[in-house]
Amino acid sequence: MFKPFLILLLISASLTAKSQYKVEVVLHQKPKQHQQDPIYITGAFNKWAPGDSVSLLSNAIGGKQKFTINNVKPGLLEFKFTRGNWPTLESTTDGRLVAPRKAIITKDTLINVNIEGWRDDFPPSTASNQVHLLSNQFDVPQLGLKRKIWIYLPEGYEKSKEKYPVLYMHDGQDLFDEATSQGRIGPLEWGVDETIDKAKNKVIVVAVEHDEDKLKRVQEYFYTDNPDNANVEGKKYLDFMVSTLKPYIDKNYRTKTDKANTFMSGSSMGGLITFYAGLNYPDVFGTLGVLSPSIWLDHGNINKEIATKLNQPAIKKQRYFFYGGGNENRTKPDGSFVKMNDDINKAVAEFKASGAAIKVSINPEGRHGAWYWRSAFAEFYNWLTTN
Repeated sequence: MFKPFLILLLISASLTAKSQYKVEVVLHQKPKQHQQDPIYITGAFNKWAPGDSVSLLSNAIGGKQKFTINNVKPGLLEFKFTRGNWPTLESTTDGRLVAPRKAIITKDTLINVNIEGWRDDFPPSTASNQVHLLSNQFDVPQLGLKRKIWIYLPEGYEKSKEKYPVLYMHDGQDLFDEATSQGRIGPLEWGVDETIDKAKNKVIVVAVEHDEDKLKRVQEYFYTDNPDNANVEGKKYLDFMVSTLKPYIDKNYRTKTDKANTFMSGSSMGGLITFYAGLNYPDVFGTLGVLSPSIWLDHGNINKEIATKLNQPAIKKQRYFFYGGGNENRTKPDGSFVKMNDDINKAVAEFKASGAAIKVSINPEGRHGAWYWRSAFAEFYNWLTTN
């Protein structure tokens, strides 16, 4: 009488045993340059280590090289190729970095690939001619330090008398140039300059460098103390943006200084501090681009801020663009699991009563990183300048 039950157990055990798969990646063609160099594969399976010795492709046999990834869980697999470090990432034939390669794994899988180029065979800088280093050591008196700041000036700025709106942004080294950008999966820049170069309507962009120490960056972008981060500096940082940096830009460049022409945008922790900037300086910033805000780390403080600042009359004349990715999932310090787009939707639902104009864009396939913020920024910029 127990046989059907035992059969079910065996079937269940068999399915469980096959919840991980083998993926074989076969490289068929690669550039003529660096033919003898070792090639590495990197992905979440090796914590995105670009030169992990155990992730080395086999020696070429019959023109092909191989690598087997074992114990791959069902779902999305992402990976890239390098020759041992991030500067040697694979690229397109014209030297631009590409998105991670993707495959949805549901069974043992064979993936055939070709590599078109290597990034280090091309000039390291990808910044357009419109990007300039405003200062290598700009004084930030509120924080007692100096920061590098870049400025994007629209083409023809020097020869015209036109005034322009200004977009203030965080994480400046990641916005314009692969030579300065940093990231968990390599130096992918946002393409802010290329986006504006191609756009009909132009703005000036002022981009502030983040601290090279990622923990200090977090401290600067948190607005309110929380159980995981005390003595945060977000209020001082925003005071710098409003009281020191904006007056300097307005004095030295041809800008439209009013709220309707003053914008801010950022992602992750930069998205969170951007949201706080809108709530606390509604007379300064008319439009905010809040991309993948790290609400999940903020211990509900932004929700309290919304409730406190919701009824300010100046907010009714603001515009907010919220972006999130459907695959931006995170494990909080306490071990609980969150979906970042759920945090966005909750905050937006609470914020709607403010009367601000709100646009929400959720990319179902979006993950947390510069490749997705590149396209999100382009969408934000189009919305910003055409609505």
